[in-house]
Amino acid sequence: MRIGRAAVVTDTGKRRLGNEDAYVFEPPLFAIADGMGGARAGEIAADLAASALEEASAQTRDATQLSAIIAEANRRVWERSRADPATAGMGTTVTIALVDAPAGTISFGHVGDSRAYRLRDGALEQVTTDHSLVAELVESGVLTPEEAERHPQRSAITKAVGTEPSVDADVFTRDTLPGDLFLLCSDGLSDMLSEEEIASAIEGADRDPEAAGDALVAAANARGGEDNITVVLFEIVDGDAAEPHPEQDRGIGATTVPPATGEPTDKDERAEASEPAAAATPGAAEPEPIRHGAGAGGRIAALALVVSVLAIGLLVLYLAVR
Repeated sequence: MRIGRAAVVTDTGKRRLGNEDAYVFEPPLFAIADGMGGARAGEIAADLAASALEEASAQTRDATQLSAIIAEANRRVWERSRADPATAGMGTTVTIALVDAPAGTISFGHVGDSRAYRLRDGALEQVTTDHSLVAELVESGVLTPEEAERHPQRSAITKAVGTEPSVDADVFTRDTLPGDLFLLCSDGLSDMLSEEEIASAIEGADRDPEAAGDALVAAANARGGEDNITVVLFEIVDGDAAEPHPEQDRGIGATTVPPATGEPTDKDERAEASEPAAAATPGAAEPEPIRHGAGAGGRIAALALVVSVLAIGLLVLYLAVR
């Protein structure tokens, strides 16, 4: 088996001023991070975590290292938040998928409420467990899954990368079959669409990852686009382990509010993440952004800039001739 087509699509949504979701697209490793914190702290947290994951992807393909990789991401975010008052309390979700094509397996590392899904034979299954207040209430029988979807604290998370000196990540491995399609997404998608709607959008796009990603983002925005939306999709197909060059579409981002000490963090207070950034502490350099793709809006803006430059050039030429 091998990885077939793959794509990533990210979008600011309808309510946020900036896109703060981050992702890593380095087959056979894929990951997303959805940060939290006031001003630009959420973006910084997600970028720091994604930087650690991307560096690790170049050094290891060993699923047993996923816990160590997440621990390194946690260390970077935690130390930065302690060193820079402007980023105090920041954190991020992290969901990693690492494909071992020769073994026919996929391993996951997971913290927070971003999600990994598997679509097999038309049935969509959430393979990660949300580290959230409502997920715990569902597990204990206090809420039904349907009640959890409408609960006012459905965005309160109980675990994140970087909010404490260490973090206990979920790490596990699943078998894969030819035809499996995997989806990693931030809650900007899963809060807007049901599992049935997600599966329908993917099948309606003929399971093409890029077309499905565009369809999912459009559907989430049609529901209100209350948060940044990031989706990573890839398929498992028959064949040798040689992987084709997948589509790397568009990307970066993160969201939310500063967590306290182990208490659930309400990720609905994201207006703070859209406020102007506080002045950075001197000497605290920001990380290099991971995969700052433009997205559809970015491509439109870039086209407008090119048109403006051409118009100015023609005007200068006209005046020179006169």
